[in-house]
Amino acid sequence: MANSKKALPMDMIEAQLSTFDLLAAMFPSPGELEIPEATTQGVERLRDWCQGDCAPPSQIPSSLYVVVSLPIQDGERYIQVSVAIPLECDDPEILDDPPPLSYSLRQPDWLSKAEVTAVATSIPRTDALDAFDYIQAEVSRVLAEKQRQLSRQPVPQSNSGPTVRVWFYFPSLSTRKKRDDMVNLAPGYSLSGFVLAGKPGVLCLEGRSADIDAYMSFIKTHSWGDIPSHQKKVSERYRETDIQRVFPGMEEITDSLGERGGQRANRGDMQALEAWLAAKGLQKAFEQVIF
Repeated sequence: MANSKKALPMDMIEAQLSTFDLLAAMFPSPGELEIPEATTQGVERLRDWCQGDCAPPSQIPSSLYVVVSLPIQDGERYIQVSVAIPLECDDPEILDDPPPLSYSLRQPDWLSKAEVTAVATSIPRTDALDAFDYIQAEVSRVLAEKQRQLSRQPVPQSNSGPTVRVWFYFPSLSTRKKRDDMVNLAPGYSLSGFVLAGKPGVLCLEGRSADIDAYMSFIKTHSWGDIPSHQKKVSERYRETDIQRVFPGMEEITDSLGERGGQRANRGDMQALEAWLAAKGLQKAFEQVIF
């Protein structure tokens, strides 16, 4: 079906170009604003036309597109917002002002698809500032509610049975929020150990077997609830029974083992991990888990 929409008149296109310029001025730092090449070329042609430097373009794009990275919770996280600046509508002659911008959200790995949809459906279509303020406030609210739900969860703890040390292996472990949950939730289950992110990733837990099982069940159900089941790749590699704890608490050791390799600096230094564990008398465990 042919497109029945018509290009906006020059004065409205000039107003939309001003909106594009405003967004570029609001987000000047590298990484804050993505501009597709087609939009860059379209802006240049339209600006030349509006300034009288050339003939009208043979084809005016339907919209100009940019992607804005909005900081959430004081810059701890960012959410990407795709912004469309329309340059056409059904009947430009009846408009007093250019048609409003439209927005869509790119799903980050720390929000579920349903949460993103709920935020996106209520974004105000007034101006960009109002829309961005709403997105930042609403996403922060969703995150705060998720954290409140986590903190309200009852934590079953066993009072009997030997202390065990269980080693879990991840082909890849990268998401910061999910690693933070692993560390922050462990004390509530009376667990100690460590998390190592990268390719591969390692999770070591010391505590009662029932507490470890309850902790892993909660992590998979709640913290990883937005991850498709086929991506929750974790396997128990080694279990030591009736042990004495060697870890005083729960910590992430990713950055304490030195520089990481790989194209994205996500490959852990296994020699550094081996030496770190050997110093704690856990050389055998390393051999069982990694090899």
